[in-house]
Amino acid sequence: MTPVRGGEHLKIKNMKVSKVHFIAIGGSAMHNLAIALCQKGITVTGSDDEIFDPAKSRLEKYGLLPESFGWHPERITKDLDAVVLGMHARIDNPELLRAQELGLKIYSYPEYLYEQSKDKLRIVVGGSHGKTTTTAMILHVLAHCGIEADYMVGAQLKGFEVMVRLSHTAKVMVIEGDEYLTSPIDRRPKFHLYKPNVAIITGIEWDHINVFPTFDIYREQFSKFIDLIEPFPHGAGLSDSTGVLIYCDEDKEVHRVAVENQRTDIQKLPYVCPEHRVVGGVTELGHTKLRIFGHHNLLNLTAARLACRQVGVTDEQFDEAISTFEGASKRLELVKKNDSCAVYKDFAHAPSKLRATIHAMREQYPDRRLVACMELHTFSSLTQEFLQQYAHSMDEADVRYVYFSQHALQLKKLPPLNPEEVKKAFGGNVEVFTDSTAMVTKVKAMEWKNANLLMMSSGNFDGIDFAQLADEII
Repeated sequence: MTPVRGGEHLKIKNMKVSKVHFIAIGGSAMHNLAIALCQKGITVTGSDDEIFDPAKSRLEKYGLLPESFGWHPERITKDLDAVVLGMHARIDNPELLRAQELGLKIYSYPEYLYEQSKDKLRIVVGGSHGKTTTTAMILHVLAHCGIEADYMVGAQLKGFEVMVRLSHTAKVMVIEGDEYLTSPIDRRPKFHLYKPNVAIITGIEWDHINVFPTFDIYREQFSKFIDLIEPFPHGAGLSDSTGVLIYCDEDKEVHRVAVENQRTDIQKLPYVCPEHRVVGGVTELGHTKLRIFGHHNLLNLTAARLACRQVGVTDEQFDEAISTFEGASKRLELVKKNDSCAVYKDFAHAPSKLRATIHAMREQYPDRRLVACMELHTFSSLTQEFLQQYAHSMDEADVRYVYFSQHALQLKKLPPLNPEEVKKAFGGNVEVFTDSTAMVTKVKAMEWKNANLLMMSSGNFDGIDFAQLADEII
């Protein structure tokens, strides 16, 4: 197979769009897309009611920061070629209403990404967990092999200035496929809009219960994702033009949706964790020494390998490239370490993510005491009926702390949680805090020789400075 490189193979039909306005430009995904379009030479404007760093500073750097905050329908004019609507905006947003009144083309974030990539080879990474890391691995390998790729990824990656890249020349687009809703006026999951040529499903575990009230409804979204796989674009450099499904065969729910799907016009490539060993604190895959570790990361690596094969990357090229991969931001990210202590932070918040991340730490450092702290931060995790999913999810840690904020419950308009209810849900083997300062004080007072600290949250424990905490305990 011939690698897909810039200037070769596919003929790209670019959208003829020159002026785009963003409603809610300050979102983490939205501001990255705005910057990507600016870099592509498109005139970009935007509005938002508030914008915080890092989005604020980054938009200012590119001259895209609105002169004033708020919604200004007078900015919506007939000369706009497209309006991109962010999830943060409400359905009664005055700029949205004005765009609808003028009959302008209104795109959601994922719709616009698809429009910019519909003639490219699209690799879409879906799953309840592992999406960001798998996407990052693919991009890292493609860059190492000199294969130009556009992308959208949900975290800042080392060596990549922005989280979104759109070009006229790349023939491949790698997309992290989030299953959450598309926009205030489009209730489809985002990853249903990307129509993958290569689809990856890393795992299925019930999440976003405010949108998918039952696990069956949630799982069905991944079945639909498989149904949306399309053949490879003509001239992609492959002998077989059928679409491809790459799926984790260790996950019983993923196995179920893959096997039950009746499509015979796609390739189905299952994967499991490869054989490996840990030598002197380093995970080795054959003769390749890795900078990452953990069973779940090795699963992600295998999915990335299979995806990279689709664009002509050999296993030898993949191994050479992946040996230098250090991980995505907040995905088992090392904060600081010395000879007897290491501090890591991780985005883990769902039950399976807690189990996988704690197990990875235990496997990599079997002789060290492990202190694991996690924050209940998402809507699902703070919901009483979902809490039961966390039973025994932290059992492999020696010390287990769980933190949640009553203020976060108020912001999400959820009823109060009793710390005792949380403790019972986890199996009674955790200490629960509603004051992050009290938790940090207890962490600092511990003996940290021959011990590791793991901080897990999709938030930041109400403003904890992880680097400062690491400095104080190491």
